[in-house]
Amino acid sequence: MLNVQSKNYASNPLGVSGNYDRITFAPYYLFKDLITIFIFIFGLSSFVFFMPNLLGDSDNYIPANPMQTPAAIVPEWYLLPFYAILRSIPNKLLGVVSMIAALLALLILPYADLGRTKGFQFRPISKFFFWVFVANFLILMKLGACHVETPFIELGQFSSVLYFSYFIFILPVISIVENTLIDVSANSTNKSISNELTEGRNFK
Repeated sequence: MLNVQSKNYASNPLGVSGNYDRITFAPYYLFKDLITIFIFIFGLSSFVFFMPNLLGDSDNYIPANPMQTPAAIVPEWYLLPFYAILRSIPNKLLGVVSMIAALLALLILPYADLGRTKGFQFRPISKFFFWVFVANFLILMKLGACHVETPFIELGQFSSVLYFSYFIFILPVISIVENTLIDVSANSTNKSISNELTEGRNFK
């Protein structure tokens, strides 16, 4: 029987082997996941049974009239950011393409993140811009429920550009900057250690 020792570096920014501190999936992680599921079901049930109209729009309850165009079309709350991206472009075809591209942009995240350490635990600049991205997403959600008029059109266009810039430009550039800072810090640390060793040898 072969004794193969494997090192597990997945999801570990420190790169330390996880073979020394392992626990079984059941019951530890099983109950941990069940607690998260129950919290989610509790929150969803609160909206469904007690606040069904909190995130909706009153115009959606007006009966459809084929002879009259509604003053404002407001989709459901989870579609509002993509609706804001859709209507920020005057061209209909490009608007639909940009709305679909907003979803497909999530697929390029593994390739856009060029950082040596995965995860933002030791990357404060990436963490800051991630929360900027989250705030921009919430702004798009708010703009999707507003009327198509100034200044909401301009704000929607700016937020849409910022949304796509995060995946295409901001995240790769920030990753390269952080890699450079890590290299500079490592080089300076190595030089200081070598200087201390040299001074210690000279003292002896």
